[in-house]
Amino acid sequence: MRHESANVRIAVGTVLRRQGDLITRSQALAAGMTEAALRHRTRVDGPWNVVLPGVYLAHTGSLTSGQREIAAVLYAGSGCVVTGAASLQRQGVRVPLTEIVDVLIPDSAKRQTVGFVRTHRTTRMPERPWVNDGIRWAPVARAVADVARGDLQFQAVRAVVADAVQRRKCTVEQLASELRAGPNRGSGMLRAALEEVADGVASSAEGDLRKLVKVSKLPEPMYNPCLYVGQDFLAQPDLWWRDAGVAGELDSREWHLSPELWAKTMARHSAMSAQGIIVLHFTPGRIRTDSARVVGELRSAIEAGLRRPALAIRTVPHR
Repeated sequence: MRHESANVRIAVGTVLRRQGDLITRSQALAAGMTEAALRHRTRVDGPWNVVLPGVYLAHTGSLTSGQREIAAVLYAGSGCVVTGAASLQRQGVRVPLTEIVDVLIPDSAKRQTVGFVRTHRTTRMPERPWVNDGIRWAPVARAVADVARGDLQFQAVRAVVADAVQRRKCTVEQLASELRAGPNRGSGMLRAALEEVADGVASSAEGDLRKLVKVSKLPEPMYNPCLYVGQDFLAQPDLWWRDAGVAGELDSREWHLSPELWAKTMARHSAMSAQGIIVLHFTPGRIRTDSARVVGELRSAIEAGLRRPALAIRTVPHR
């Protein structure tokens, strides 16, 4: 019996080390643990914690985000694919933090949403999931689409879509393909966000400014075009009123990401100003809380620009 118990401890320990201190009921029994021993370990004051039906944590502490993901897969089954926020976080896309783990399961599977695991039955399982740490993760475009069909507000959906495209984690075309292939229900916010990104809006803040421009009846600008002086590239401003020679720039360290890129923004301002372009800078906070003055400054700059001769600036629209 002692030899058998030692073998059981070794077998159980091997599974726990491989799975971040997590084990399923079937795995524990397969390792040789008896029903009585399993009940003893998972009792109310026992050393193991029941985190999901049939899934146990080999200590009584709280789960890390990585352990939640492992537990979700152990519960949902090896054929599942982690999607949504968890997949995007793992692949470097900024997304609102959540403890919920969304998993795609085949339409024939019977697992229900429970605890921190949200299951999504689908007939369209990802054909080429990304496999890392033994877990299958939905491709970025699919994970973005699944997030957009969830319970986020539009501003958050737009930010996720813009971030995924801006960081080159997926393309507009891939997102559009997911939009077409997925269900129509709940796709309105994804469609609206995708229209903005496809039109050249590179961040959530730019989307806010775009909306402000429209409701204020300002002339429609170009978004993220490339400007040239002759054949020489000059700059790519966030917004551009070509006839007036006015550029609008969003100043946010969140979107410019580093001091080096911030310095490049300032250098771009100087280069455009040297060519006679009127450059206006706005922070995301001002767009939200001081919108009337933002509109007034833009309107004054555009009117002033239209009163002078056109600038010799060649414009190539964003693609």
